[in-house]
Amino acid sequence: MSEMHLLVTGANGQLGQCLADQLRDQGITHTLLSRQDADINDTVVLEKIIADKGITAIINAAAYTAVDKAESEPELAKRINEDGPAALAKLCSRFDIPLLHVSTDYVFDGNQQTPYVETDQTGPTGVYGKTKLDGELAVQRHCPKHIILRTAWVFSEYGNNFMKTMLRLAKERDTLGVVADQFGCPTYAGDIAKALISIAQQLHDAEQNKSGAPGRYGVYHYAGNEAVSWYGFATAIFEEAHKQGVLKSVPTVNAISTEAYPTPVKRPVYSVLSTAKIENVYNVTPSDWRVACKMQVAY
Repeated sequence: MSEMHLLVTGANGQLGQCLADQLRDQGITHTLLSRQDADINDTVVLEKIIADKGITAIINAAAYTAVDKAESEPELAKRINEDGPAALAKLCSRFDIPLLHVSTDYVFDGNQQTPYVETDQTGPTGVYGKTKLDGELAVQRHCPKHIILRTAWVFSEYGNNFMKTMLRLAKERDTLGVVADQFGCPTYAGDIAKALISIAQQLHDAEQNKSGAPGRYGVYHYAGNEAVSWYGFATAIFEEAHKQGVLKSVPTVNAISTEAYPTPVKRPVYSVLSTAKIENVYNVTPSDWRVACKMQVAY
């Protein structure tokens, strides 16, 4: 049986760094590729890496995630979120290896009132969401062995994210206004990494055992286990940070409406993702964001 060897793109992002930590801790052979190492559109470089190192699957954690800025940089967003995944998908198809591609809740318009399942109609409202959806479609079109993992409200000890922003502001201000009429599921990047590695391992084992993976490829949702508003998430962060002594006092948090905090791109009002499919097919449990919050506020 051949050893699993994962290629991780977007290695410097918060998910990429969590993947690196877990792959190292689990002793899984891997190669990390950051934007500084190579462009994911550079198929010549990537093809050589896949061939020379015997890559058995690619996890694409590379993405353009500046939601508002994408409106003024549509070509760059397209290059990273659509063209890059398309290039990776073609390579994976050529080498007959799986591509695990990370996507987002922004492929939906957010007008639903029940948790989104994988087959619900998409309808992105901005350039970021559209390029991510186009990336999904490219992966599906060019690589039969694909896993598209949609997630949402990602936070971690790395990079820039809502939790870090709230903790910084709480140290600077006594009062904060946080949007209370947008709902989603906070998701710890370390848990996303764990889910992706588990899926990759299961696919590898199935391939090695010649049992195949019929019906197991496709689109999946992975997110936190509890829906909450941004206001509710912020409140939980502050309470935990105060409990651990990270904050000397909890700021006054005022619940505000979306209209009171206008942004260039309309945010989904409701982007709760159902994780039933991934739980049933891969036995992957949703992210317990409150537990992760306890662990991460001190970073």
